[in-house]
Amino acid sequence: MKRLIKNFFKSESSSGIILLLFAILAMVCVNSSLRPYYDSFFTSNLNLDLSFIGIFKEMTIKLWVDDALMAIFFFLIGIELKHEIVNGELSHKPAIIKPLAAAIGGIIVPALIFAHINEGVDQNMRGWAIPTATDIAFAVGVLNLFGSRVPKSLKVFLVALAVIDDLVAILIIAFFYSDNISIKYIEMAFIVFLLLFILNRKQITAISPYLILGAMLWIFVLKSGVHATIAGVTLAMFLPCKIKHRRRNIAPLYFMEKILHKPVNYIILPIFAFASAGIVFEGMKLSILLDPLVAGIIFGLFVGKQVGVIVAVILINKLKIVYFFRGANVLQFYGVALLTGIGFTMSLFIGNLAFSDPEILNKVRIGVMVGSAISAIIGSILIYIGTKKMQKLQASKHHNIAAK
Repeated sequence: MKRLIKNFFKSESSSGIILLLFAILAMVCVNSSLRPYYDSFFTSNLNLDLSFIGIFKEMTIKLWVDDALMAIFFFLIGIELKHEIVNGELSHKPAIIKPLAAAIGGIIVPALIFAHINEGVDQNMRGWAIPTATDIAFAVGVLNLFGSRVPKSLKVFLVALAVIDDLVAILIIAFFYSDNISIKYIEMAFIVFLLLFILNRKQITAISPYLILGAMLWIFVLKSGVHATIAGVTLAMFLPCKIKHRRRNIAPLYFMEKILHKPVNYIILPIFAFASAGIVFEGMKLSILLDPLVAGIIFGLFVGKQVGVIVAVILINKLKIVYFFRGANVLQFYGVALLTGIGFTMSLFIGNLAFSDPEILNKVRIGVMVGSAISAIIGSILIYIGTKKMQKLQASKHHNIAAK
């Protein structure tokens, strides 16, 4: 049993499976006698009270999940993004063109589809960004279920696309989902920003000054009206990545990446899924799928993401900017394009920022779950069929060589 558990957590798909289990647990809670306890827990007040320095903000436990725990998640996303830019797949200009184009296409097309379906329904238009996001944990987790049978070129493409997708999602949140801006706290956040810049330029490798300033930055950004998760990404950009840590012989950026990876994937994201994925089925009819908000999210994720990704890749191939994926066939690529329609964490997060009404949020959850599930299932089937065809082709080649 210990070996099975150890092997499970070593698997790259384990975080996605745990996320799914916590989402199911949330749905069980809100559709049973546990619902009053579930609702009262997440709506309980847990205010940010730093009145000794003149800072106070009314907070619920749900807001702590969205504004604090998710800021740590975005801190890790920022670290991984900087890692890819400095030493990873995004450090080479030719390599970045394909996922960059695909990410842009996979953001524009879903937004247009959502806007078209919700045309004339003004209250829904605030959710235009919900189907533009890709859940990196789920999408990569599903692809990893196929192991080494899927070409590395496709795995690298999906990871790079999802990282760029997350970066754009961060910018969308900053520009479109920030309210009641306070210039006073933005100025205070900017001072902390400058201090982080100085630490980085002075090549300070101790981690504690960055974390202290990061906590201050989070408080000021939270009070400023700009969404607090932006503080996590900002802090990540200033962590040194080239200077070795004196004691640990590892750069602060990579040290924090190593420290945060498991807590984020196995604690923070499951808590977020549990807090955000509770779909209420009471009184629900199949006709809910025809609701413009629900349909816009489903078609945005399932149709918009794949169309945007495929068209972008075809276009840059036609222009001979970059070529098709080495060792992959069309079905495998099509399956991966479908996996980008797994929105889950990021889509639910943007949905929580866009709407506050429980009934509307329930529709958002239905749309995200259905759109993500269809994308995952059909994408997996296509990758499986494409992989089988590739294996048969390789076996046939080996047989012909052996016969000669």
